Amino acid sequence: MNNLGLYLTSVFIWGSTWFAITFQLGRVPVEVSVAYRFALASALLFAWCVLRRVPLVYSKSQHAWMALQGALLFGLNYVLVYLAEEQISSGLVALIFSMITFANIASARVFLGTPVRRATVVAATLGVAGVGLVLWPELGHTVSRGSVWLGAAFALLSTLSASLGNIAAARNQRTGMPVMQANAWSMLYGAVLVGAYALFAGREFTFEATTAYIGSLVYLALFGSVVAFGAYLTLVSRIGADRAGYVGAMVPIVAVVLSTLFEGLRWHPATFAGIALCVAGNVLVLRTKSRPSADTVAPKSVPGRD
Repeated sequence: MNNLGLYLTSVFIWGSTWFAITFQLGRVPVEVSVAYRFALASALLFAWCVLRRVPLVYSKSQHAWMALQGALLFGLNYVLVYLAEEQISSGLVALIFSMITFANIASARVFLGTPVRRATVVAATLGVAGVGLVLWPELGHTVSRGSVWLGAAFALLSTLSASLGNIAAARNQRTGMPVMQANAWSMLYGAVLVGAYALFAGREFTFEATTAYIGSLVYLALFGSVVAFGAYLTLVSRIGADRAGYVGAMVPIVAVVLSTLFEGLRWHPATFAGIALCVAGNVLVLRTKSRPSADTVAPKSVPGRD
């Protein structure tokens, strides 16, 4: 696949996973669905590792860090995303989650001591203002699913959890852990931890044997977690992480379009302006990161849904 094919594969799969999550909402508790998803995704990644005959044995310390990555990035993060989509449309959740670009920079400043540039502050301001404009017409009333305020709060908390998970992932990569093996273990830990919480909280481990539920589960695990991730990493190896990072600027656009077509997301003048500001903020921060100085930049993360 050429670079354009890799780019489009990453954008459209990750952009569509937000809508695919809506088919997971229903009779099966959120925590159980998340545990199912990442247990399957982990199994697929372990199968890939076995076929490639790559090492899978790590020290106790490395497993502890992979467990932390799994708890934050593939556990708590996704539980909150699913809860957010029970309240508001998938497009709005995706747009709020695009703030992870700026959350990563703030987390890197706090935990890694990475300097923050002036252009980054401007970009973050644009992004936050854009999300605010999109949400503004929806605030103050309930939508078909529930509370906009509650959905936005869950989405923001999921962004924070994912950002902290990215810090753990960046630390793991810096110590030489291969991405695919680390993700296979992290997804397994995330599934186990969420499953354990579901048991402790008394959630019933039911299964919805419908085409919509099973199809979305397989799509999220196989395409969202394996295919798109593989396409993105291949693109990174060919053109660099900074240029490949523009995938993240397009993912929320695809998610919003799908939400408009299938969930009835309403567009207002503020919606157009907000999306434009949000994308501009993401592009600006990526352009800033693509011209590094002697300073280190924030850890690079996959911009879509793993």
